[in-house]
Amino acid sequence: GRVSLYASRGDLQLVADVVQPEGVGDLQMKLEQLIAKLEGEGLFEQSRKRDIPRYPRRVAAVTSPIGSVWQDIQSVIERRYPLAELSLVPVLVQGERAAATIVDGIAALDSEPDVDVVILARGGGSLEDLWPFNEEAVARAVFACRAPLISAVGHETDTTITDMVADVRAPTPSAAAEIAAPDQAELSAGLLARRRALTAAASRAIHNRSETLGRLGPRLSRVGPDLDRQRARIDDLLQSAGATLRRNLAARSANTDALAMRLRALSPTDTLRRGYAIVQTADDSTVV
Repeated sequence: GRVSLYASRGDLQLVADVVQPEGVGDLQMKLEQLIAKLEGEGLFEQSRKRDIPRYPRRVAAVTSPIGSVWQDIQSVIERRYPLAELSLVPVLVQGERAAATIVDGIAALDSEPDVDVVILARGGGSLEDLWPFNEEAVARAVFACRAPLISAVGHETDTTITDMVADVRAPTPSAAAEIAAPDQAELSAGLLARRRALTAAASRAIHNRSETLGRLGPRLSRVGPDLDRQRARIDDLLQSAGATLRRNLAARSANTDALAMRLRALSPTDTLRRGYAIVQTADDSTVV
Protein backbone atom coordinates (compact mmCIF):
# COMPACT_ATOMS: atom_id res chain seq x y z
CA GLY A 1 0.00 0.00 0.00
CA ARG A 2 0.99 3.62 -0.27
CA VAL A 3 1.34 5.71 2.89
CA SER A 4 1.61 9.51 2.63
CA LEU A 5 3.31 11.55 5.35
CA TYR A 6 2.57 15.28 5.55
CA ALA A 7 4.43 17.93 7.55
CA SER A 8 3.75 21.65 7.45
CA ARG A 9 5.86 24.63 8.49
CA GLY A 10 4.57 28.07 7.68
CA ASP A 11 3.68 28.21 4.04
CA LEU A 12 5.91 25.17 3.19
CA GLN A 13 4.21 21.84 2.95
CA LEU A 14 6.33 18.65 2.72
CA VAL A 15 4.83 15.53 1.25
CA ALA A 16 6.67 12.17 1.39
CA ASP A 17 5.38 8.89 -0.03
CA VAL A 18 6.50 5.61 1.59
CA VAL A 19 5.87 2.50 -0.52
CA GLN A 20 5.43 -0.77 1.40
CA PRO A 21 4.44 -4.08 -0.25
CA GLU A 22 1.07 -5.30 0.83
CA GLY A 23 1.24 -8.16 3.35
CA VAL A 24 4.83 -7.57 4.45
CA GLY A 25 3.75 -6.68 7.93
CA ASP A 26 1.62 -9.80 8.19
CA LEU A 27 4.51 -11.95 6.94
CA GLN A 28 6.89 -10.39 9.43
CA MET A 29 4.48 -11.01 12.29
CA LYS A 30 3.92 -14.58 11.16
CA LEU A 31 7.68 -15.07 10.90
CA GLU A 32 8.30 -13.78 14.41
CA GLN A 33 5.57 -16.00 15.84
CA LEU A 34 6.97 -19.09 14.12
CA ILE A 35 10.50 -18.28 15.29
CA ALA A 36 9.28 -18.02 18.87
CA LYS A 37 7.43 -21.34 18.56
CA LEU A 38 10.34 -23.26 17.07
CA GLU A 39 12.81 -21.72 19.48
CA GLY A 40 10.66 -22.91 22.36
CA GLU A 41 10.78 -26.43 20.94
CA GLY A 42 14.60 -26.35 20.75
CA LEU A 43 14.98 -26.41 16.95
CA PHE A 44 17.59 -23.65 17.09
CA GLU A 45 19.68 -25.15 19.90
CA GLN A 46 23.38 -24.95 19.11
CA SER A 47 24.08 -28.14 21.08
CA ARG A 48 22.12 -30.26 18.60
CA LYS A 49 23.90 -28.95 15.51
CA ARG A 50 26.27 -31.43 13.90
CA ASP A 51 29.72 -30.99 12.41
CA ILE A 52 30.18 -31.27 8.68
CA PRO A 53 32.24 -34.34 7.68
CA ARG A 54 35.75 -33.33 6.71
CA TYR A 55 36.04 -35.74 3.78
CA PRO A 56 32.53 -36.31 2.34
CA ARG A 57 32.04 -39.10 -0.15
CA ARG A 58 28.69 -37.82 -1.42
CA VAL A 59 27.24 -34.30 -1.34
CA ALA A 60 23.57 -33.68 -2.21
CA ALA A 61 22.38 -30.25 -3.33
CA VAL A 62 18.69 -29.49 -2.79
CA THR A 63 18.04 -26.56 -5.12
CA SER A 64 16.62 -25.52 -8.44
CA PRO A 65 18.32 -27.03 -11.50
CA ILE A 66 17.73 -23.71 -13.30
CA GLY A 67 19.91 -20.73 -12.62
CA SER A 68 23.42 -20.05 -11.36
CA VAL A 69 23.12 -21.63 -7.88
CA TRP A 70 23.46 -25.22 -9.08
CA GLN A 71 26.22 -24.22 -11.52
CA ASP A 72 28.15 -22.46 -8.75
CA ILE A 73 27.95 -25.48 -6.44
CA GLN A 74 29.12 -27.79 -9.22
CA SER A 75 32.03 -25.53 -10.08
CA VAL A 76 33.24 -25.23 -6.48
CA ILE A 77 33.00 -28.97 -5.72
CA GLU A 78 34.78 -29.89 -8.95
CA ARG A 79 37.57 -27.42 -8.24
CA ARG A 80 38.04 -28.14 -4.55
CA TYR A 81 37.28 -31.83 -4.08
CA PRO A 82 36.49 -33.85 -7.23
CA LEU A 83 36.66 -37.07 -5.22
CA ALA A 84 33.21 -36.32 -3.83
CA GLU A 85 30.11 -37.45 -5.71
CA LEU A 86 27.71 -34.53 -6.20
CA SER A 87 23.98 -35.20 -6.56
CA LEU A 88 21.16 -32.81 -7.39
CA VAL A 89 17.72 -33.00 -5.80
CA PRO A 90 15.70 -30.65 -8.02
CA VAL A 91 13.09 -28.59 -6.16
CA LEU A 92 11.16 -25.39 -6.56
CA VAL A 93 12.68 -22.56 -4.57
CA GLN A 94 9.94 -19.98 -5.05
CA GLY A 95 6.17 -20.00 -5.19
CA GLU A 96 3.30 -21.72 -3.46
CA ARG A 97 4.47 -25.27 -4.23
CA ALA A 98 8.12 -24.65 -3.31
CA ALA A 99 7.84 -25.61 0.36
CA ALA A 100 6.22 -28.95 -0.43
CA THR A 101 8.89 -29.88 -3.01
CA ILE A 102 11.68 -28.91 -0.60
CA VAL A 103 10.18 -31.08 2.14
CA ASP A 104 9.82 -34.01 -0.27
CA GLY A 105 13.38 -33.54 -1.55
CA ILE A 106 14.92 -33.59 1.92
CA ALA A 107 12.80 -36.59 2.91
CA ALA A 108 13.93 -38.48 -0.20
CA LEU A 109 17.56 -38.16 0.92
CA ASP A 110 16.83 -39.94 4.18
CA SER A 111 16.36 -43.18 2.22
CA GLU A 112 19.90 -42.91 0.85
CA PRO A 113 22.35 -43.67 3.71
CA ASP A 114 25.48 -42.78 1.73
CA VAL A 115 24.76 -39.03 1.65
CA ASP A 116 27.29 -37.35 3.93
CA VAL A 117 26.19 -33.71 3.71
CA VAL A 118 23.24 -31.78 2.24
CA ILE A 119 23.29 -28.25 0.80
CA LEU A 120 19.94 -26.44 0.71
CA ALA A 121 20.40 -23.37 -1.46
CA ARG A 122 18.84 -20.65 -3.55
CA GLY A 123 19.76 -17.14 -4.66
CA GLY A 124 18.70 -13.90 -3.09
CA GLY A 125 15.29 -12.29 -3.22
CA SER A 126 12.61 -10.44 -1.32
CA LEU A 127 10.92 -11.68 1.83
CA GLU A 128 8.11 -13.10 -0.30
CA ASP A 129 10.61 -14.84 -2.61
CA LEU A 130 12.39 -16.46 0.31
CA TRP A 131 9.23 -17.28 2.22
CA PRO A 132 9.22 -21.05 1.42
CA PHE A 133 12.36 -21.26 3.56
CA ASN A 134 10.43 -19.72 6.45
CA GLU A 135 7.68 -22.34 6.32
CA GLU A 136 7.27 -24.53 9.39
CA ALA A 137 7.18 -27.73 7.31
CA VAL A 138 10.53 -26.89 5.73
CA ALA A 139 12.04 -26.05 9.11
CA ARG A 140 10.95 -29.39 10.55
CA ALA A 141 12.24 -31.25 7.46
CA VAL A 142 15.65 -29.59 7.92
CA PHE A 143 15.58 -30.47 11.61
CA ALA A 144 14.77 -34.12 10.83
CA CYS A 145 17.33 -34.48 8.01
CA ARG A 146 19.53 -37.51 8.63
CA ALA A 147 22.68 -35.97 7.18
CA PRO A 148 24.23 -32.67 8.35
CA LEU A 149 22.68 -29.82 6.38
CA ILE A 150 24.17 -26.52 5.22
CA SER A 151 21.71 -23.72 4.50
CA ALA A 152 22.65 -21.13 1.85
CA VAL A 153 19.46 -19.20 1.20
CA GLY A 154 19.53 -15.67 -0.20
CA HIS A 155 22.34 -13.21 0.29
CA GLU A 156 24.54 -12.80 3.32
CA THR A 157 22.19 -10.20 4.79
CA ASP A 158 19.14 -12.47 4.46
CA THR A 159 18.26 -14.74 7.34
CA THR A 160 15.55 -17.40 7.15
CA ILE A 161 14.24 -19.95 9.60
CA THR A 162 16.00 -22.59 7.52
CA ASP A 163 19.32 -20.86 8.30
CA MET A 164 18.51 -20.95 12.00
CA VAL A 165 17.58 -24.65 12.05
CA ALA A 166 20.38 -25.90 9.77
CA ASP A 167 23.57 -27.35 11.19
CA VAL A 168 25.62 -24.67 9.40
CA ARG A 169 24.58 -21.43 7.74
CA ALA A 170 26.56 -20.25 4.69
CA PRO A 171 26.33 -16.71 3.29
CA THR A 172 26.14 -17.91 -0.33
CA PRO A 173 25.69 -21.20 -2.22
CA SER A 174 29.35 -21.08 -3.30
CA ALA A 175 30.41 -20.65 0.33
CA ALA A 176 28.22 -23.63 1.23
CA ALA A 177 30.05 -25.77 -1.32
CA GLU A 178 33.38 -24.60 0.13
CA ILE A 179 32.21 -25.60 3.61
CA ALA A 180 30.99 -28.99 2.37
CA ALA A 181 34.19 -29.98 0.59
CA PRO A 182 37.86 -29.58 1.54
CA ASP A 183 40.35 -27.96 -0.80
CA GLN A 184 42.42 -30.57 -2.61
CA ALA A 185 45.29 -28.10 -3.00
CA GLU A 186 45.41 -27.56 0.75
CA LEU A 187 45.17 -31.31 1.35
CA SER A 188 48.05 -31.99 -1.04
CA ALA A 189 50.16 -29.30 0.58
CA GLY A 190 49.34 -30.67 4.03
CA LEU A 191 50.23 -34.22 3.01
CA LEU A 192 53.51 -33.03 1.49
CA ALA A 193 54.37 -31.11 4.64
CA ARG A 194 53.57 -34.14 6.82
CA ARG A 195 55.65 -36.37 4.56
CA ARG A 196 58.62 -34.02 4.87
CA ALA A 197 58.16 -33.79 8.62
CA LEU A 198 57.99 -37.59 8.98
CA THR A 199 61.06 -38.04 6.78
CA ALA A 200 63.00 -35.47 8.80
CA ALA A 201 61.88 -37.03 12.09
CA ALA A 202 62.87 -40.51 10.90
CA SER A 203 66.28 -39.25 9.76
CA ARG A 204 66.88 -37.55 13.09
CA ALA A 205 65.83 -40.66 14.99
CA ILE A 206 68.14 -42.90 12.93
CA HIS A 207 71.02 -40.44 13.34
CA ASN A 208 70.50 -40.22 17.10
CA ARG A 209 70.30 -43.99 17.47
CA SER A 210 73.44 -44.43 15.40
CA GLU A 211 75.33 -42.01 17.60
CA THR A 212 74.06 -43.76 20.71
CA LEU A 213 75.19 -47.15 19.41
CA GLY A 214 78.55 -45.70 18.47
CA ARG A 215 79.04 -44.48 22.04
CA LEU A 216 77.82 -47.70 23.62
CA GLY A 217 79.91 -50.03 21.43
CA PRO A 218 83.29 -49.41 23.12
CA ARG A 219 81.65 -49.39 26.56
CA LEU A 220 80.04 -52.77 25.90
CA SER A 221 83.33 -54.23 24.74
CA ARG A 222 85.00 -53.09 27.97
CA VAL A 223 82.34 -54.21 30.43
CA GLY A 224 81.22 -57.30 28.53
CA PRO A 225 82.60 -60.82 29.16
CA ASP A 226 85.78 -62.12 27.49
CA LEU A 227 84.22 -64.67 25.19
CA ASP A 228 87.52 -66.25 24.09
CA ARG A 229 88.53 -66.79 27.69
CA GLN A 230 85.14 -68.26 28.49
CA ARG A 231 85.37 -70.62 25.53
CA ALA A 232 88.82 -71.83 26.64
CA ARG A 233 87.52 -72.41 30.16
CA ILE A 234 84.56 -74.37 28.81
CA ASP A 235 86.92 -76.55 26.76
CA ASP A 236 89.02 -77.27 29.86
CA LEU A 237 85.94 -78.17 31.87
CA LEU A 238 84.71 -80.47 29.15
CA GLN A 239 88.07 -82.28 28.96
CA SER A 240 88.26 -82.62 32.76
CA ALA A 241 84.70 -83.90 32.91
CA GLY A 242 85.45 -86.42 30.14
CA ALA A 243 88.55 -87.78 31.94
CA THR A 244 86.68 -88.07 35.25
CA LEU A 245 83.84 -89.90 33.55
CA ARG A 246 86.22 -92.37 31.89
CA ARG A 247 87.96 -93.09 35.22
CA ASN A 248 84.66 -93.66 36.96
CA LEU A 249 83.50 -95.99 34.21
CA ALA A 250 86.75 -98.01 34.39
CA ALA A 251 86.50 -98.36 38.18
CA ARG A 252 82.87 -99.43 37.97
CA SER A 253 83.74 -101.94 35.25
CA ALA A 254 86.55 -103.51 37.36
CA ASN A 255 84.25 -103.72 40.39
CA THR A 256 81.59 -105.36 38.29
CA ASP A 257 84.08 -108.00 37.00
CA ALA A 258 85.17 -108.83 40.55
CA LEU A 259 81.59 -109.29 41.69
CA ALA A 260 80.91 -111.53 38.70
CA MET A 261 83.88 -113.78 39.59
CA ARG A 262 82.65 -114.12 43.19
CA LEU A 263 79.20 -115.01 42.00
CA ARG A 264 80.59 -117.66 39.67
CA ALA A 265 82.65 -119.19 42.49
CA LEU A 266 79.53 -119.61 44.62
CA SER A 267 77.35 -120.79 41.83
CA PRO A 268 75.97 -124.38 42.17
CA THR A 269 76.27 -124.71 38.45
CA ASP A 270 80.07 -124.55 38.66
CA THR A 271 80.04 -127.13 41.48
CA LEU A 272 77.96 -129.55 39.37
CA ARG A 273 80.23 -128.91 36.44
CA ARG A 274 83.28 -130.09 38.50
CA GLY A 275 81.50 -133.40 39.44
CA TYR A 276 80.34 -134.89 42.83
CA ALA A 277 79.42 -138.28 44.59
CA ILE A 278 77.31 -139.45 47.59
CA VAL A 279 78.96 -142.33 49.50
CA GLN A 280 76.61 -144.79 51.34
CA THR A 281 77.08 -148.08 53.19
CA ALA A 282 76.03 -151.15 51.30
CA ASP A 283 73.89 -152.75 54.00
CA ASP A 284 71.65 -149.87 55.12
CA SER A 285 72.52 -147.06 52.65
CA THR A 286 73.79 -144.83 55.45
CA VAL A 287 75.40 -141.74 54.07
CA VAL A 288 79.08 -141.69 54.87
